[in-house]
Amino acid sequence: MKQVIAMHGWSGDSNSWKLWALHFENHGWEWQSAERGYGERPIINPKWKQQHDNLPNKRVAICHSLGPHLLPNETLHNSTDIVLINSFSSFIPNGPESRPLKIALRGMQEKIGTSQEKEMLNYFLAKASHPADISKLPLGPIHLGLSIDGRKKLQDDLHLLINTSGLPDGFQQKARVLVIEGKEDAILSLSTRASLINDLKKYLKSPPEIWSLKNVGHSIIDENLIIKVRTWLEK
Repeated sequence: MKQVIAMHGWSGDSNSWKLWALHFENHGWEWQSAERGYGERPIINPKWKQQHDNLPNKRVAICHSLGPHLLPNETLHNSTDIVLINSFSSFIPNGPESRPLKIALRGMQEKIGTSQEKEMLNYFLAKASHPADISKLPLGPIHLGLSIDGRKKLQDDLHLLINTSGLPDGFQQKARVLVIEGKEDAILSLSTRASLINDLKKYLKSPPEIWSLKNVGHSIIDENLIIKVRTWLEK
């Protein structure tokens, strides 16, 4: 059985995986998209399906940004392959750049639920889409509106992001890992990206494969990448 559980990042939703799910399902994969429920979509916490055949068992976690920290430990622990798209182990790097970044993130927390919320979230989206136009992003909770419970969850998850301090608990040490990073990412610092690679190399049984994409930002909008990822998984 070939199956995927996909987890979106902070402020996103499961709609971001729509093209991915369609492509993978057309090639014989079972696809489940997790959902945090920031907007009107209900919360979804998928679990791996039990295999009932003798075919090779692929359990692939595909995560964007904060995604791996939002998945249950059990999901990561039972993954055979993990794809990390502009993800991180610790969002705030060590060194002098950490203090202003913490201040900026706490400022974002304070604006959630205020008259400044919309402006702040749209600014974040613009940075995430750079260098692509923001209009190319799939519609999500920021476009369509946050729910009352979703707004609280958005704050809680931003607190989680600020306090990330390593690979998530449960991260499967034997998993085959693919790291995809956009070279023009305006959300993750170079130090943050380097820390993820260093942490993975120290922790994993086998080193990760790394794809660095030119002219690509934090929110990767590239349908060809979907094909490339599926091909890599099926090698």
